[in-house]
Amino acid sequence: MGESLFLWEYLAMESAPGPKLSRDEFIEQMRKEMEAMLGQVADAVNEAPPGRIISGSEEQVRELFADLRQRAFEQALQMRVDAAEAAFPPSEGSDHGQAQAE
Repeated sequence: MGESLFLWEYLAMESAPGPKLSRDEFIEQMRKEMEAMLGQVADAVNEAPPGRIISGSEEQVRELFADLRQRAFEQALQMRVDAAEAAFPPSEGSDHGQAQAE
């Protein structure tokens, strides 16, 4: 967890470009969620009471898009962190504990 926090902070503050997430992989991972959400939008509009299509569906549609926006942003951030972790060499650990044992 500590390493991930460090990477989040590094990515948030680093001015030099770091490893990037794959645009195509991100789109592929989000495609199913987007299609499901669009189906829910169609359902909300279709299920709105006659004469109240806008007022009967607008809030639900707004919430659906807000949820998708949040999930998409979180997924993109996680993929960027994963790319940064993959770019860092594996930690060899410290020999501090071994030096103390000797």
